[in-house]
Amino acid sequence: MPALLAAGACGSGPEDTQSGIAISNVTVIDAVSGERPGQTVLIDGDRIVAVGPADSIYFTAAEQIDGAGKFLIPGLWDMHVHLTYDDRFTATMPEMFIRYGITSVRDTGGLMEKIAPVVERMRAQGAVAPRVFFSGPLLDGATVVYDGIDAPEIGVPNPEAPTARSRVAELKSQGVDFIKIYEMVSPEVFAALVEAAGTHGLPIASHVPLSMRASTAGPHVNSMEHLRNVELDCAANSDELLETRRQQLSAGEESSGMKLRTFLHSLQRREAIAAFDEQQCADVIGTLRNTIQVPTARLNALSMFPVFARDDWPEALAGIPQGVQEEWSGPSPWVSRDPGQRDLTAARYTLEMIARMHEAGVPVGAGTDTPIALAIPGYSLHNELEVLVAAGLTPLDALGAATLQPAKFFSLEDEMGAIAPGMRADLVLLDANPLIDISNTRTIDRVIARGRIMPVH
Repeated sequence: MPALLAAGACGSGPEDTQSGIAISNVTVIDAVSGERPGQTVLIDGDRIVAVGPADSIYFTAAEQIDGAGKFLIPGLWDMHVHLTYDDRFTATMPEMFIRYGITSVRDTGGLMEKIAPVVERMRAQGAVAPRVFFSGPLLDGATVVYDGIDAPEIGVPNPEAPTARSRVAELKSQGVDFIKIYEMVSPEVFAALVEAAGTHGLPIASHVPLSMRASTAGPHVNSMEHLRNVELDCAANSDELLETRRQQLSAGEESSGMKLRTFLHSLQRREAIAAFDEQQCADVIGTLRNTIQVPTARLNALSMFPVFARDDWPEALAGIPQGVQEEWSGPSPWVSRDPGQRDLTAARYTLEMIARMHEAGVPVGAGTDTPIALAIPGYSLHNELEVLVAAGLTPLDALGAATLQPAKFFSLEDEMGAIAPGMRADLVLLDANPLIDISNTRTIDRVIARGRIMPVH
């Protein structure tokens, strides 16, 4: 432990057993206490043991970092990742997250036989990897969207309520940290999953099931993903849209879950945005004040903020597997390289909805859906923060979305999400102030994860 002596104390710690890390004269920034200049932060193992004005803390430490002119923030989270979605990324993703200051991730969907070994490696002693919290597979309905036919296989069927209850019990026994409910579940299966998760003490991340309203499903889960299907409940003709969806889901005429979902999205989402009703949406948003929204804004607004137009894109692209570099350097199914061909409807909806929710006091969390849709692991989280700020969050709010809100999802706000004594030692030291410009979260000097200085360069 660092040998500590507060100003005015009468003794000193043993100088022959120095250990720990001290960051002195640094500006500390977190969503709980805001900006605090001239601080010293002491770390022992995986805990912060002291934070205070530099002139009030005397110390010896094995690793001493001069933080003058630098800015210390809590380690960042990505609340929406898929570690096993693309095998080309799986082996390198953990270190990539660390390189970009992401010290915790929430994996929101992967088959247990694939994700469990990855989690074990990431949690191994000495691993260069973020903390990982995982849900296991997407819990879908009788029809599965990610069934391995038209999309990677990361979902499992839950045709009836008893199946759903058994599935959650099994996942709990396999060590998952939360569950993820997907879009094709029926209201009865949704209710069974919620009940089972409560029984087993598991938080819930969820898409809005297509058979339900956002205002009905949202209050029963801890986070909602992508803002998807919220627009269907905000439409003046939401009753009609819901009845049509239920009829189509019952008919099940498409050959796969992905095709059926895509058909319903194409049939209704644009129509719903055009039929937006102010009061209807205010009522919907009012039901979601206790549900973290993870909009994956960088994904939804990719047409407005194409990553390949960024000056740092070539350098970031060079750090991913060669085969993906080549694929992502060409035409993209996600966004046209021709500005004149880009449809901004979803992007505008996303920014406007984030602004409405934020103004109404709905909590917002930061997640990217990496590695889907040109999302470089780690790099894309900084894109997400910039889009959140473009939508109306302050830079401090955006930092909270990537630090405090994820901790709250897991009821870990007493251990993570702030810089204070007793908190976990996950920290990012920056060369520039993110409160002046949120893009300064990219100016990483050092990353500390689990109390260890990580190799990031």
